[in-house]
Amino acid sequence: MTRAKFDEDARVKLTDCVRKIETTTDAELVLIVRGRSGSYAQADYLFGALLAFAALLFLLFSPFDFHQYWVAIDVALIFALGAFISSRSNWLRRLLTTEKFRATAVRTGAAAMFYEAGIANTAAEMGVLIYLSVLERQLEVIADRGILKGVNALEWNQLLFELHEGGRKADAPTLLAGMESLGALLSKHLPATGENPNELPDAPRFELK
Repeated sequence: MTRAKFDEDARVKLTDCVRKIETTTDAELVLIVRGRSGSYAQADYLFGALLAFAALLFLLFSPFDFHQYWVAIDVALIFALGAFISSRSNWLRRLLTTEKFRATAVRTGAAAMFYEAGIANTAAEMGVLIYLSVLERQLEVIADRGILKGVNALEWNQLLFELHEGGRKADAPTLLAGMESLGALLSKHLPATGENPNELPDAPRFELK
């Protein structure tokens, strides 16, 4: 996954999509795309430690002679290098963490953002958060009570399953298609009444660092 997939062009298209949806429904949508939902320092340190251990074995059993003074320095430098490489690789961070850890990180991040972005404070309780975390390749949707009361539960759960599956790709086109499906469902069950002002920003938040 490269950041270029969530560039300015993607921002414009997703913003237009949110605006279009909100003309057909009373729901208030907020879209947030984050590079990751938690700290992966433990994965970085683990990769660094594995490389350092491999280097230590090489230094100890190599047929070449190394001065003892340099062994500790070399091992420390390789550990730092391994940690740095891991910190720049989503693939390594996924490889060195459990699915449960990543899922918990995304759910926790989404729940915190639901309140931080003010989605829980809409007047009619019509807020919906679409939260995509790129490193984990996971998408979460959190809806306020007004949405859950108004939308058919079976259709809602089926759409959530499709959105979660699409989130595994973690790219802008798939996210845009999912947003359009969500908009169609919301307009079907919660059509615009003209009584719901635009309380939340339409532009998505990209936090990719």
